Amino acid sequence: MNKPDQLHRYLFDHYQVRGELVQLQQSFQQVLSGQAYPVPVQRLLGELLTATSLLTATLKFEGHITVQLQGDGPVSLAVINGNHHQQMRGVARWQGTVPDSERLADLVGTGYIAITITPENGERYQGIVALNENSLAASLENYFAQSEQLATRIWLFTGLQGDHQAAAGMLLQSLPSEAEGQQQDFEHLEALTGTVKAEELLQLDAQEVLYRLYHQEAVRVFDPQPVSFQCTCSKEKCEQALLQVGQQEAMELIEEKGKIEMHCDYCGHHYQFDGSDVQTLFSQTLH
Repeated sequence: MNKPDQLHRYLFDHYQVRGELVQLQQSFQQVLSGQAYPVPVQRLLGELLTATSLLTATLKFEGHITVQLQGDGPVSLAVINGNHHQQMRGVARWQGTVPDSERLADLVGTGYIAITITPENGERYQGIVALNENSLAASLENYFAQSEQLATRIWLFTGLQGDHQAAAGMLLQSLPSEAEGQQQDFEHLEALTGTVKAEELLQLDAQEVLYRLYHQEAVRVFDPQPVSFQCTCSKEKCEQALLQVGQQEAMELIEEKGKIEMHCDYCGHHYQFDGSDVQTLFSQTLH
């Protein structure tokens, strides 16, 4: 039985520390369905999808977030777009043979991670940090150390849940506080959380994972938030693109190729326009 894609937030009653746990299967499968990704790229996208969900819940805003990896390695780009409703989509670009490695530098090479936050109200913000050679989680921990100055640990996993690929992750973060012993409290909870195993997080219910990790602590778990895949492509957006090209150039493309084809790399959807479609589109704009 498949678990729903959900993000769980929790707080500790006796410590100034917050946590998040996310488990993804359906949304991850839909991200992967857009293209025939090599297995190492699938793993990277799973980690990036999980990380973006955790980040979106951490940043307390209404709007959109883009988490993007760029580098000079075989995987030149990997990006996840999401919003505060936990609606996600993602894509990656690669060339040549991608090594079967879990080390980030072997996939992306030397590069950076850019986190762009576009609130519905307020100024757009972008933070950029160099990629840690070993892992995406360590790169994001560096981002928090630089931008938020809050102790943060992140765990990211991909693997099989039954017969399907799944992704899951956890985040632990200190709350802004002057409380004495804050660092020791965080290190105590970090040690507990660090015992989580990939198979536990991928296969067990969230409540069972949290009980295994924190059964000796007082933990408040909030109602889960659903996570879903949502692509923003549409026939209407393709038509707008054709209108921008202009009728003459669009008809020249039809004459050359017989039809105009547009493909969405995010979801794999294919749009086609023939001569009569283009004629109808431009005649409608004249009325």
